[in-house]
Amino acid sequence: MIHPSNSDKNQLDALISHGMSYRQTNNNLAESYKEQRQSFLLKRLQLQAQIMLVSGLTLIAFFLWANSQLQGKIYAFKIGIVVELFTLICWGLCKTSIGRRYPNLIFLSLCWSVTCAVQIDVALLFNNLEPRSNIWTLMFLTQATIVPVQWWLHLIAQIGTIVCYLILYLLYSPQLTHTSAFYIEQGLYLFWTCMICVFSVYLYERLRKKEFYARKAMELAQYKSERLLLNILPEMIAEQLKQQPTTIADSFLEVTVLFADIVGFTELSSRTSPAELVELLNTIFCLFDQLAERHGVEKIKTIGDAYMAVAGLPNQSNNHAPAIANMALDMQKAVATFNEENNQSFCIRVGISTGPVVAGVIGLKKFAYDLWGDTVNTASRMESHGIAGSIQVCEASYQFLKDNYLLEKRGLIQVKGKGEMMTYILKGINLKT
Repeated sequence: MIHPSNSDKNQLDALISHGMSYRQTNNNLAESYKEQRQSFLLKRLQLQAQIMLVSGLTLIAFFLWANSQLQGKIYAFKIGIVVELFTLICWGLCKTSIGRRYPNLIFLSLCWSVTCAVQIDVALLFNNLEPRSNIWTLMFLTQATIVPVQWWLHLIAQIGTIVCYLILYLLYSPQLTHTSAFYIEQGLYLFWTCMICVFSVYLYERLRKKEFYARKAMELAQYKSERLLLNILPEMIAEQLKQQPTTIADSFLEVTVLFADIVGFTELSSRTSPAELVELLNTIFCLFDQLAERHGVEKIKTIGDAYMAVAGLPNQSNNHAPAIANMALDMQKAVATFNEENNQSFCIRVGISTGPVVAGVIGLKKFAYDLWGDTVNTASRMESHGIAGSIQVCEASYQFLKDNYLLEKRGLIQVKGKGEMMTYILKGINLKT
């Protein structure tokens, strides 16, 4: 299973938020791929520079040993030290802001310090052209193997080497010791080495690009499914379900449950088009969802025009009753504001109850996180036996809220399946306390 990093998650979240289009998503992924490629290029250039430093020392040692004359040893040492010094500078630049900004120039510099600089030095020192095609081939193969990105950059580096070779060939043609066929042969070897290396990098980069987009598409699909799962289940339950897909059931000794019903919505459905009706209901429930998130309340489900939420689970909290009370009061304000903006006359009837519940996930298909217990039934009865536009709470909830909220005693009411129950009407927050 793919687990995106935090930065990937932020990027994926940005990609799928606000309904971003397919073209916009591709543009963002292209930018991401370009950044990744630049980072990869810089890291591999540092590795190439290190390899060049080590291999350069071995070549200097060989030429010093192979040259019997002192003058030859001096020339070999000078050329080798110049290349080593240039490579060391490039390696150092890779770790600076200049290297991070211009990695392409470092790539070309590393290549031409071996292929062009050495050839020019040899021509100037010995007034002759001796193609170092073996060194060039080694350089091109090294870069194609270690830095297999941006095939066009390899092509530029190789064309630069060929152009340098042709210029030197024209300048030193009178002093050439070999036949024209020899130099043409060396040029052909160089040309096909270049073409094979460039084509190899092109194929590799094409494959990596496909893999990158496939991985991002898989991450995007997985992240979308995770977000969808979090819209259905609480985060803790979703993680538990992913790790151990078994029956999930927990007991909670003390939570506060809320039921809210939109009064008059059923009558409205008989004289309103289905599309308009759903749009109105969706707008109101979206406002409730925002309030649930603001107050740390867990939305459980909607049933028709009824809304159910709970505080105190799955993360247990001692602040469950005030959280539900604050949300209920804000729900009244939200509906009032909605009425003003949409020329409607809705009101809500809210019921609240506090006590123990059992919570869990049921079903194999279209599963849902739900609550069971007498507390749930009482909250439902508080709503159904309540007063339109009011928030009715049971005795247990009253005991949690009485010190900091304004509550009016409604008295004993006959509740279906429960008998007589003492109930209270939540009016607001007690500003004095």
